[in-house]
Amino acid sequence: MKRWQFIVPLGLFAVLVGFLVAGLNLNPREVPSPLIGKPAPEFRLPRLDDPAQSIGRTELLGKVWMLNVWASWCVACREEHPLLVAFARRRVVPIYGLNYKDQPAAAKGWLARLGNPYEASITDSDGRVGIDYGVYGVPETFVVDKRGVIRYKQIGPVTPEALQDKIEPLLKKLQAENAPANPASPA
Repeated sequence: MKRWQFIVPLGLFAVLVGFLVAGLNLNPREVPSPLIGKPAPEFRLPRLDDPAQSIGRTELLGKVWMLNVWASWCVACREEHPLLVAFARRRVVPIYGLNYKDQPAAAKGWLARLGNPYEASITDSDGRVGIDYGVYGVPETFVVDKRGVIRYKQIGPVTPEALQDKIEPLLKKLQAENAPANPASPA
């Protein structure tokens, strides 16, 4: 065999190893969301505390708000929960919970034991709204502006650093904006 017959496969192997090494150095929590800068998907779901009442995206237009996707079976949700409870006490913005693929009794018990940071929590028992929002897994948190446009997505638990360095400065900026409630025009 000639020498070049070994060089081509060896070169292809080296390229594949390079892609593998580059991929291993990526942070999966920094996967960009295609929804950033786009209107939040429409939804209307029953409230966890009163299934006879529902909340939809349109009621939230005109204010900056956060959507936290959580579940009682989620270990990482328990990790971020005390931080969300403390943040909610400060009344910076309303936090709405999207209880994802959970049993209502388990979710209500979880909030009763650990505290309830949510203005309201809505139930997404089949996960369809979560799919519309591009949820990879719980927890995930979205910041939505006054026009209903998603401006930030936190994949995984909210950390003190993410809250202080990314979320709170963005919330202050968004609250200062005097944007009209027009969901059709993204930022």
